[in-house]
Amino acid sequence: MNRRHVLKAGFAAGAAAFAPRLASAAVDFSPMPKGWRSFTLTTRVEPNFANKAWIPLPTFAEADWQRPGRTAWTGNAKLAEKVRDPKYGMEMLRVEWSDNQQNPLIEVSTEVQTQDRSVRPGQGNAAPLSAAERALNLSATDLLPVDGIVKQTAEGIVRGKTRDVDKARALYEWVVENTFRNAKTAGCGVGDVSWMIKTGNLNGKCADLNALYVAMARSVGVPARDVYGIRVVPSAFGYKALGAGSNIVTKAQHCRAEVWLSGSGWTPADPADVRKVVLEEPPTNLAMTDLKVIAARKTLFGAWEGNWLAFNVAHDVKLPGAATKDALPFLMYPQAEDKSGLVDPLDPDAFKYKITATETKA
Repeated sequence: MNRRHVLKAGFAAGAAAFAPRLASAAVDFSPMPKGWRSFTLTTRVEPNFANKAWIPLPTFAEADWQRPGRTAWTGNAKLAEKVRDPKYGMEMLRVEWSDNQQNPLIEVSTEVQTQDRSVRPGQGNAAPLSAAERALNLSATDLLPVDGIVKQTAEGIVRGKTRDVDKARALYEWVVENTFRNAKTAGCGVGDVSWMIKTGNLNGKCADLNALYVAMARSVGVPARDVYGIRVVPSAFGYKALGAGSNIVTKAQHCRAEVWLSGSGWTPADPADVRKVVLEEPPTNLAMTDLKVIAARKTLFGAWEGNWLAFNVAHDVKLPGAATKDALPFLMYPQAEDKSGLVDPLDPDAFKYKITATETKA
């Protein structure tokens, strides 16, 4: 608990240092919904030994920022079918090849339209969240508990705040202040929130840092969710850390977060990307007082850029038809299974796939 008091003190000092600089920030980072952009995301899977695969599809739909279109696939699989998870509405392509299939291959493409988002947190006329959605987005998952040390930590951060928007903002600032992006973390991380808090290892990548935010928000009664997706083009605002480096986006997965606030509805919140700017934005290892960091910190609570496609908001994912019954924390990478079980999707020697993003003009 002493560590938590130290972290809270660090947050308070950091927030005080942050506040007066906002007005003088000269960096333009102002995503606004100015029109739809159209993309085709294509995933080509060629498993070396596996005969089953599951491919996440960018078919998550939100009327104001993402509109999925047609999905099509080609290849030599004996089975290829789109599967929808009833709990979260997540869609994937389930694929199986014959045991004697030479050079197994599947290529799946989805057309998607997306645009920038910007809301004023806690303001607006968004329709109320349904009781079922509220319950879902306040519930615990295997790696995101909402009680114990998670709830205790979050309650300390939001003490004295009664409005959800103030709680959500305080948690966002705390995660920005007290975590850091770890370049050595594999992929996007795992998101084991209890372990992070208990050990004091408040580091990782987006699936860790934003999971910490989501779990703490849920623990104090603010509906929140992780949104798993992939960056597809460079940032239009000059942030090299916040966009895809080329049209080959195989390693460009990124998890964002949202909180549901009365008025603004589902509201963007991406503290992990603030820490990514700190670590990776040239010339790298930026100070929290750097103007690029200040602009990102201000913007990423309430807005995000539409250079990214959402797959789903699902946790504890069970792969239909898989031999293993263990659930995945989330589905953001293609998955494959051989006779010994699931193949590591981050090991290119074990599992070959390529993801390409193409922007199309209307």
